[in-house]
Amino acid sequence: MASNVSFSKELKATWLLALPMVLGQIGQMLIGITDAAFIGRIGTVELAAAAFTNGVYGLCYVVGIGLLSPIGILAARDHGAGDYSGCATWLKHGRLLALGYGLLGCIVLGVVLLTIKGFSLPDEVVTSLPAFFVLHGLSLIPATQFQAQRQYLDAMGQPWVGSAIIYGNVLLNAVLNWVFIWGHCGSPALGLAGSGIATLVARTVAVAMISLWLHREKLVRVPWQVDRLRDLLQLGVPSASSLLFEAGLFSAIMIMMGWLGSAPLAAHQIAMTCASFTFMFPLGLSMATGIRISRTRGEMNNQDPNVTLRAIGLGSIASGGVVMLVFSMCFALGGKYIAALFTPDGVVIDLTAQLLIVAAIFQLFDGVQVISIGALRGLTDVRVPTLITFCSYWLIACPAAYVLGFRFNVGATGIWSGAVVGLGCAALLLLWRFFTLTPKQIKQHQVMQ
Repeated sequence: MASNVSFSKELKATWLLALPMVLGQIGQMLIGITDAAFIGRIGTVELAAAAFTNGVYGLCYVVGIGLLSPIGILAARDHGAGDYSGCATWLKHGRLLALGYGLLGCIVLGVVLLTIKGFSLPDEVVTSLPAFFVLHGLSLIPATQFQAQRQYLDAMGQPWVGSAIIYGNVLLNAVLNWVFIWGHCGSPALGLAGSGIATLVARTVAVAMISLWLHREKLVRVPWQVDRLRDLLQLGVPSASSLLFEAGLFSAIMIMMGWLGSAPLAAHQIAMTCASFTFMFPLGLSMATGIRISRTRGEMNNQDPNVTLRAIGLGSIASGGVVMLVFSMCFALGGKYIAALFTPDGVVIDLTAQLLIVAAIFQLFDGVQVISIGALRGLTDVRVPTLITFCSYWLIACPAAYVLGFRFNVGATGIWSGAVVGLGCAALLLLWRFFTLTPKQIKQHQVMQ
């Protein structure tokens, strides 16, 4: 029975879906890098204001990605079953969920702005921040709308559409930053607020483009169903919580690094930038793996689905591990050269190189855990993985980081080593969960046949 399923065939199909998703995730990073490059030329105060804004916004956006991820999973399942009205249903209700979350996120960001003085920011940063913060916050609405529709297109086997729009968005955002910040093409010079306008306009254009693409698809008309929103929330809330737990862990680590001084914090920022870039590869692969597993479950074919699902999931995890191993070797062997691209400070370079050696280890675990979560999400298994991530990150990783960094006086590398411990636990438990759960899922699948 196992010989009927080609492991290499499944791996090829997953990577063909994953590649545009990886490129799309990198494109999202390029938008932030472009903003930082332009704002950094305005001044240090403006760059600090943008950094705070992006930190708060980024947390809301990450939660939104998790909340909206079931759109792709459930649409892929119905697509595999040939139920196109079901696919349209998930898109319709996903758009509504995205709008609701975007509005709620704006309210949360508004509360943060009203209480900004409680964050102990320098007065000059607080003064320069409001207009940019409001404009950037409002862009959460089109950003989540875009994410919902991109999830649907990915599930329909059209991942290049969203990625192409993202890269067009990178270019448009750069041009608009140039226009509004310094006052070109007849625009007044608006400084930091101009960058906020550029971001809002660019993200709105991106939503318009992807909506026009979907309009030409002539989607099946479907009625509103409250239970569909409930289904999305039942999968989305745990998924969002998992991402929040991991993002929160690294925020806590950043705070602990700040306790050690400016040099460790600078080294942390450089190392995290490098690790975040390489993380886009397993993240894109994770999204593709979840969609392929869900679609395979919906196809209800005659081949042994147990072997098929394991071929998809374990193939993704193994190939993702190989990719991360290559990056790990680059970090371990070329840490000083990589750090020197960011700063001329010798102390920061040496410390960054040490952190990149630790990152070389945790990258392997991080890749395995995120791909495993994607595979489990394709099985619509989200509650136990959420519990695993909470325990691994907040009951193991965070205390271990504090103890190693401060009680044992290992310092910055000790703090990062705590993350390795937590990520390692998460990776092993999530992999075990996928391996043991697939037969149970398959028995249910065969009964349905």
